[in-house]
Amino acid sequence: MATITPFLAGLVFGIGLIVSRMADPAKVQGFLDLAGAWDPSLAFVMAGALVVAAPAFAIARRRRVSIMRMPIALPASRDVDRRLVAGSTLFGIGWGLAGFCPAPALVVLGMGNAKAVAFVAAMLAGMAVFEWREQRRAIVGAVAD
Repeated sequence: MATITPFLAGLVFGIGLIVSRMADPAKVQGFLDLAGAWDPSLAFVMAGALVVAAPAFAIARRRRVSIMRMPIALPASRDVDRRLVAGSTLFGIGWGLAGFCPAPALVVLGMGNAKAVAFVAAMLAGMAVFEWREQRRAIVGAVAD
């Protein structure tokens, strides 16, 4: 059950991305084109996601384990710092240029889309650079102490 539940949740999520067309880069870029032919339809998808997620997060904040008896680890910090703003900016630029964010990119990658291959490769490279910098930062911090 601990293996099938995440698989089914991911499958439903992926199907939802396809049905809502959030895995279609042209649809996403139309949503982000506020100065041009703006397509507001994805705003309704996002609003629907918030309606579902908000109560779930409210419940999760009061629990230590999920209904599957797995630990719940929500972010402890609510600070908006330079790293958060920089990361959010990079995410937004990538989303706008490619029309993908990570989950839809993986869905479209499964369809064999070449643009998704390039996006996922760049995403993995970015994750590797981040991990390398974090390790380096930890080492420099440990030496300074």
